[in-house]
Amino acid sequence: MFLTQTVSRQRDIAEVVLRNGWGYMRGLLTGGSADKPQLPTPAVLRKIFIELGPVYVKLGQLLSTRPDLLPASYIEELSTLQSSVPPVSWGDIEVVLRQELKQPLEEVFGFVNPQPIAAGSIAQTHRAKLIDGREVALKIQRPGIDVIIEQDTFLIRGLAELVDRTEIGQTYDIKGLADEFTKALRDELDFILEASYTKQLRENMSTSRWFDPQQLVIPEVYWDLTTRKLLVLEWLDGEPLLTANFSQTNGVSPQEERREITRLLFRAFIQQLYVDGFFHADPHPGNFFYLKDGRIALLDCGLVGRLDPRSQRILTEMILAIVDMDAQRCTQLTLQLADSAEPEKLANLEISYERMLRKYYNLSLSKISFAQVFYEVLQIARENRIRLPSNMGLYAKTVANLEGSARIFDPEVNLLDEIKPLMTDLFQRQLLGDNPLQTLLRTALDIKSLSLESPRQIELLLDRVTSESLKWNLAIKDFDGLRRSLDVSANRLSFSIVVGSLIIGAAIISSQGQTSQFSVLSNALFGVASFLGLWLIISILRSGRLRS
Repeated sequence: MFLTQTVSRQRDIAEVVLRNGWGYMRGLLTGGSADKPQLPTPAVLRKIFIELGPVYVKLGQLLSTRPDLLPASYIEELSTLQSSVPPVSWGDIEVVLRQELKQPLEEVFGFVNPQPIAAGSIAQTHRAKLIDGREVALKIQRPGIDVIIEQDTFLIRGLAELVDRTEIGQTYDIKGLADEFTKALRDELDFILEASYTKQLRENMSTSRWFDPQQLVIPEVYWDLTTRKLLVLEWLDGEPLLTANFSQTNGVSPQEERREITRLLFRAFIQQLYVDGFFHADPHPGNFFYLKDGRIALLDCGLVGRLDPRSQRILTEMILAIVDMDAQRCTQLTLQLADSAEPEKLANLEISYERMLRKYYNLSLSKISFAQVFYEVLQIARENRIRLPSNMGLYAKTVANLEGSARIFDPEVNLLDEIKPLMTDLFQRQLLGDNPLQTLLRTALDIKSLSLESPRQIELLLDRVTSESLKWNLAIKDFDGLRRSLDVSANRLSFSIVVGSLIIGAAIISSQGQTSQFSVLSNALFGVASFLGLWLIISILRSGRLRS
């Protein structure tokens, strides 16, 4: 049954792709270069994803977080993808709800609104009230969505395995991207995982040295009712931040209140990114609510990202290098961050950064979009065939969404201006940690260990040098190719000497020989030499070695 459905789905996908991208496909079939495949235009690719349905919309959304893989025009177009699907009827949703509850629905809820307040490709949300009167939000999974996702991800992984055999597939790790997408979708189907993310963010945001934690709210999870297909959260009464009405209260103007809210959100996300290393990765305007009591709520914690301490340090230094317009430092930090790099491209990397940063030399910080600059950093890495960790794309997308939402809400705000006052504290935390005394003691132990071990290591090195037992292992990239090239050159040189010797021998015989036999031998030698010489010239020309 699954195979039959998969074949049917393959036919649907082929029909959509051919209908929307026929010009692109025809180009490939009638002479397009297989070595350098080109994607359909951004608008066509976006249309294909929409017509293929929710799973492919999710794929497009994932790709929009990867400026290290796609040019800016594709990132911008795919960023507008939204899962626009009609809600499931209450009768179907009620079946799922009753299956997930451990008790009869009437014993748990006093009221459930059958009209959803939001509907997505994975689930839809309903407002409800518990028996004890507490209001909650119910996120209920759409029936059958797990089967659809399994079918489509199976096809995507199969296609990725085919592409992975090509040069472009290996360069950009297409199979790894497909595996990442499959895992992300399966994680999104597990609401217990989303609940744990919500709980972790709620705990992380409960304390801070940079903002008042009481002003930022993340909904509480009702764990006794939450399952893999049902997420029950505290109901937060408010309205979307962008449409909220701000009136002058307590002597604070609406503009001043907007600036304070923007500063609160920036500092909360700076803590998530550069201190906690665990961040809400979807800070678009719809996920910020202005509550009736004046607090700000951060909603929908299903998509999160992680940064290890090393990446946090490098990214913090990258901010400073960008502010200082230091192309050389940007180059060094990119290489530290890289998963892999092509050596022949590294010489161009600093030149690319120099060219990119030159555009910002005469601009004030208030006119610089940090998200745009970091997108360009990732694009430069991609153009120079430097593969960065996949979480860098999610980091860049998060910063871009945060900065974009903030500029819509407060057009005068600037991310770099908000980060600068915190830089000293950031570097101090990364250098000394939260407990400077503990860090100092650990460093002292490391120095003591190094001082005790170093003399012995030096003694061993000197012993090996004096005993001639020290061996050096050198690995030279493409050495086999160099060796083959030298062999070919040597063979041609020897061949040329042989041809020259035949010509000289024929000339000597021709000048000294008086009989017809010597004349025939001389002509034969000239003929052989001419044939071999012509063959040598043709082989050299065909190899292209004479081209400059």
